Amino acid sequence: MSAASIHPTAIVDAGATLGEGTRVWHWVHICAGARIGRYCSFGQNVFVGNDVSVGDNVKVQNNVSIYDAVTLEDDVFCGPSMVFTNVYNPRAAVTRKHEYRRTLVRKGATLGANCTIICGVTIGEYAFIAAGAVVRTAVPAYALMAGVPARQIGWMSEHGERLQLPLSGSAEASCPSTGAVYRLSGGRVTRAGG
Repeated sequence: MSAASIHPTAIVDAGATLGEGTRVWHWVHICAGARIGRYCSFGQNVFVGNDVSVGDNVKVQNNVSIYDAVTLEDDVFCGPSMVFTNVYNPRAAVTRKHEYRRTLVRKGATLGANCTIICGVTIGEYAFIAAGAVVRTAVPAYALMAGVPARQIGWMSEHGERLQLPLSGSAEASCPSTGAVYRLSGGRVTRAGG
């Protein structure tokens, strides 16, 4: 068992919980109420708020702020400079801390570099948000989303490979890297035997 590794320039407030093997790099600030799992990595200049829950094996790249009301499940990847929000209609002169909208990012999802997640949505398991996309609505499991605003352009495997599946109907495809089989039915993709 290995304790968390914290760079000397990082600030981890008393009360924050960090799991074993978690690495905190240069100029990171983790607030007192944050709950962080095992074997996570927080790149340079990351901020983690008080009301934040992070699962195991989450990778947060440089320049990401994880604000209050965000939950990241296990194996989530946050690309460089991607953005979370927690207030839908912010104004500097209007206090809206009581109006935070919760954001949930499910297991294995990838949030690409410079994408923006508008608060109050759920990103499904193993969904893949392309670099620069702006997500305003819930994202299905395994969906590949791109554009501004983001729209679904395909499906991804758990291994991060594009699946040869239509957006709707019924079909089956295999991951080109692992051979795992995925089934599309009723607008949802599931992994066979998973």
